Amino acid sequence: MTSTPSETRPFRPAELGTLVVLAWSGEAADGSDMPYLLAYSLGDAEGGADVTSAAVERLLENNGLPVGGDLVDGTAKPSLPATLLVQSGQAVVTLPPLNAQCPAPPEWLAAVAERGYAYLVFTTRAWPEAQPGLTLTPEQLAAFVGAEETLTAAAHVVLPARSLRT
Repeated sequence: MTSTPSETRPFRPAELGTLVVLAWSGEAADGSDMPYLLAYSLGDAEGGADVTSAAVERLLENNGLPVGGDLVDGTAKPSLPATLLVQSGQAVVTLPPLNAQCPAPPEWLAAVAERGYAYLVFTTRAWPEAQPGLTLTPEQLAAFVGAEETLTAAAHVVLPARSLRT
């Protein structure tokens, strides 16, 4: 029996397009706030949303984060390459070879300080309408994040929060 080797495409960061990270908090099942992070692309890479989606999926898989798979508990996997640094009101997510940061609202900072982690949803689904600098309503965010096509096209990760020691 012969097989054809599958082609492995190299990861090209430019194929991700513009990556955006949003921080917000919301009530969890236990009644306290959960700090959430949403990472997505605008789908604006050369070749469009299909190229962007494939590039995001390669990035996630290269970092041990399966798309559409089970929740990855980074608190139980200290060797996980994905990390979260919280410093000076910013959330900084690292997925080698990339770093992305976003301002974090006070309620998010309080929730992450209480829990010690944040829940990251990094979706391969592009969201071109949610460009940096535009104000999103809670309803717009809930509609995108709660959509089945967003959730099934995402890696779900509990990221322990770290901070710089002073």
